Amino acid sequence: MIDTATEQALPADAVEAPALWRRWTSGFWRHAAPVVYGLIAGGVLLLILGKNPVGFYWTTLESGLLTWGGLMQTIIRLAPLLLMSAGFIVAFQAGLWNIGGDGQFLMAAALVGGLGSYMVDAMPYGLALVLLCVMGFVIGGVWTIVPSFLKAYYNMNEIITSLMMAYLGINLANLLIKGPLLTTTSFVPQTNVIPFDYLLPYLPGTKIHIGIIIALVVLAAIHYMQTRTGYGLRLRILGANPKAAVHAGINVKRDIMTAFALSGALIGLAAAVEILGVWGYVRADWNPAFGMSLFAIVFLAGLNVMVVIPFVFFFAVIQIGGHEAARQAGLPNDFLLLLIGLVLFFMVLTEWAREKGWPRMGRKTVATVSEVRAEEAVDNG
Repeated sequence: MIDTATEQALPADAVEAPALWRRWTSGFWRHAAPVVYGLIAGGVLLLILGKNPVGFYWTTLESGLLTWGGLMQTIIRLAPLLLMSAGFIVAFQAGLWNIGGDGQFLMAAALVGGLGSYMVDAMPYGLALVLLCVMGFVIGGVWTIVPSFLKAYYNMNEIITSLMMAYLGINLANLLIKGPLLTTTSFVPQTNVIPFDYLLPYLPGTKIHIGIIIALVVLAAIHYMQTRTGYGLRLRILGANPKAAVHAGINVKRDIMTAFALSGALIGLAAAVEILGVWGYVRADWNPAFGMSLFAIVFLAGLNVMVVIPFVFFFAVIQIGGHEAARQAGLPNDFLLLLIGLVLFFMVLTEWAREKGWPRMGRKTVATVSEVRAEEAVDNG
């Protein structure tokens, strides 16, 4: 225990450091614990199935992270995942449940893929790419108009309406690909192929397209909006307490519609980056179904942009490296979805335990006044 005289002689940083360290480690473990528990549970399941969990996880890590080719593929996959995560963060920060991400994604993908080959032939390469990205951005935002309008003006549950629009978007995208956007050069129902020379350029010395730069810039902009702008403050107030937002003079209807539109627009941009950076076309019935997994991962990260990046990176490693690990272990790719599901299950479980005050670490018997003040200062930002 530090006596009063010694405590007063210590610099403020020395007194605050223990409280800051405890706060940081507590926050880190809160986010990381579900991942650790999920991997342990997945390892137990692998043992039950007669597989080697250490070998499975090592192959996943090696194939998705430790080889240069695997790391490039992980970073390529990371670009659309980060953009979709940014879209979910905007909506959830405002207290809006945008469950229709997959419909917004596929509508943007179908139109970008279907019109892309014509646009790169009709105009300069750079202008075509910019316009196609803007097109994806706009289409994703437009696909949120119905649920956002019904939420803003009639207070209809956006979970139901956004799911309805997702169902319509997925099926309408397939209808477009099999109909007016159908290519005449392939027996497989798909759009025309954008020549690879006209896709997004690579970062120098790599096969990683510039979509990852776009994603990181967008995340930085969203973080700035959240923490440094009046609009971000209004969305946080709206998400925390809509009635308080009304009493504070916030135009709730306007902010619901703009937040929903920005959320869908970023998801549409993710689709444009995926098509223009990787595929160059869209096949009928193609649906990567990123939405539901990212939906939960964003909550696992606490809507924090800085925390979202490593969590989404982990998800990308599991997706890229896990396929090779599953193949070598003789398991279906469905096991990867089960692994992600275990992580999400433990996320809910640990949040419930935290709210109940578990685990109880014992009563702290000694605490200096400065430690308490340092804790309060950290809590107050």
